[in-house]
Amino acid sequence: MSVSRTLLGLLEPGAQHGYTLRQRYDFWFGATRPLKSAQVYSTLQRLQRDGLADLAGVAAGEGPDRRLYAITEAGVYELNRWLQEPEVPEVSATRRVLFAKVVLALHSGRSARELLDAQRQAHHARMREMRQARQRGDLMVQLDADFEMYHLDADLKWIDGAEARLDRLAAYIKEAP
Repeated sequence: MSVSRTLLGLLEPGAQHGYTLRQRYDFWFGATRPLKSAQVYSTLQRLQRDGLADLAGVAAGEGPDRRLYAITEAGVYELNRWLQEPEVPEVSATRRVLFAKVVLALHSGRSARELLDAQRQAHHARMREMRQARQRGDLMVQLDADFEMYHLDADLKWIDGAEARLDRLAAYIKEAP
């Protein structure tokens, strides 16, 4: 996820402090990976440097001065561009690793079936966690859980398809240079 573009989106309704931005980010997007304060402030500095956000005010407090940030016209343009640009569907690193493990297991004579069974069990365990989160979570948690569950379901279909081809794959790999 693009933290910088997400912060621009959170800034668009009105000027905000970094602390408020972090709270909103974590509430909506940070269930599994909350932002660190340092990342928020370094991102805001980069957005300011790039002309996408600007300092809208400074308030003295009991700690460091509280800086108020606002999105600029260029920032609104960039946010619009980012929101309208479709994401390129990519295979996640986890999926690439699983593919490589199956090929290497077959290549080395190890049991790819055991590997796939173990992965299937791990996926089912994660699906159970997501179902529980969805049942007890608010609408944002439900949406996030659905997103992950649909991807896990696709992975499980791939695992089933790979398992159905293991004998042919093993023969194919054995003949490969």
